[in-house]
Amino acid sequence: MLKTLKIALREYKATVKTKGFIIGLIIAPIFMSGSVIGIALLKDQVDITDKKVIILDNSGIMADYLIQLAEDRNQQEVYEPETDKKIKPAYLLEEITPNLDDPDAQRLELSNQIRAKEIYAFMEIGADVAHPKADRATSRITFHGENTAMDDLRSWLRQPVNDRLRRYRLEEAGIDEAEVQDLFYWISVEGMGLVTMDETGEIKDAERTSELEALLAPLIMMMLMFLMTMMGAMPLLNSVMEEKTQRIAEVILGSVRPFQFMMGKVLGGLGVALTVALVYLTMGIFAVTKYGVEEKIPLDVLPWFLTFLILLITMMGSVMTAIGSACNDAKDAQNLSFPAMLPNMIPMFIMFPILKEPLSTFATWVSLIPPFTPMLMVLRMSTPVAIPAWQPWVGVIGVIIFTIFTVWAGGRIFRVGILLQGTPAKLGNIVRWIARG
Repeated sequence: MLKTLKIALREYKATVKTKGFIIGLIIAPIFMSGSVIGIALLKDQVDITDKKVIILDNSGIMADYLIQLAEDRNQQEVYEPETDKKIKPAYLLEEITPNLDDPDAQRLELSNQIRAKEIYAFMEIGADVAHPKADRATSRITFHGENTAMDDLRSWLRQPVNDRLRRYRLEEAGIDEAEVQDLFYWISVEGMGLVTMDETGEIKDAERTSELEALLAPLIMMMLMFLMTMMGAMPLLNSVMEEKTQRIAEVILGSVRPFQFMMGKVLGGLGVALTVALVYLTMGIFAVTKYGVEEKIPLDVLPWFLTFLILLITMMGSVMTAIGSACNDAKDAQNLSFPAMLPNMIPMFIMFPILKEPLSTFATWVSLIPPFTPMLMVLRMSTPVAIPAWQPWVGVIGVIIFTIFTVWAGGRIFRVGILLQGTPAKLGNIVRWIARG
């Protein structure tokens, strides 16, 4: 045991004393949250190029209203009042007569104008939008452009279009708009949390929730666990392979058993992962406490997070050291590292359905599959939904059993592969080493 700990300490110091480790400790969270930081830094970077839109109004009731509304917007919102600086693009709406004889040719011509950057988009309004009929082609409004799925102008048009249709229908029915002003008042359904009671017995009102709050804590927990695996377990593959190819392993094995050597490497990687995790968790807890939002963070999940992290690093570290002992060159390592990382990658692919329905049958059973349990169970427990108490316990028992098997199998592979030169690292050979030792 003492020899194992010495190897673990050597592996730990060899990693944490390098400049690369310190730089990675700083840069890694920046890369992981790069999109969020980018959005915050670039939120004011708006394309202020004017956007010309052609309107084909087959209904005869919409174009004038939208053109006037766009002109009002251009006067009020495009320029900053204090500095007269342009801060938004102007919406330049123009109506042309629809070609009823050959509408497809007109659509093609306008599409070509968009491609040539002569106009930004064109909008076609069906003849029956005020009173939709079975023929959907005449009862819809279409907006044609190069990137309409995320277009701000299209989103802006949604409210004016529906306001105009409601007003037109009131006019046709002979109803004075002033008598039904509430018809145009929208009420959204607000997402709220649960009512709670504090330590003094006072009932606290429920707080408003948001999608960001519901997603942020689970995603941070899961991404942190993924990052720890990449920093604590993944480097063991190359470390072991280098020591094997440079014959350093043969010298070390002169004084320790192969299993002690392997577990020393795994414990060293575990120490690196826990060091990084504790740094990030300490900084995170300090930040949320300073800003008074600690109730938004599931602090009760942290013991489970650390437990599952230890098991995951031990499991993945055993796999990586075993693969490293079987590899003779970088090509072998590349071929085997991808399938070895699947237990960490698959949870990333399926996390959003689980975040949406953490109590679903799919979410429950997939989070109880041992290779996926550490990441998915922590993900589910970090959501606002209360997970049944038995599930984390069953999950951790399953992961412990699977980790023991992984360490045993990895030890058998390591014992054979670490001194074997020239034998290709094929899956069949690895399975045979597990079976026969």
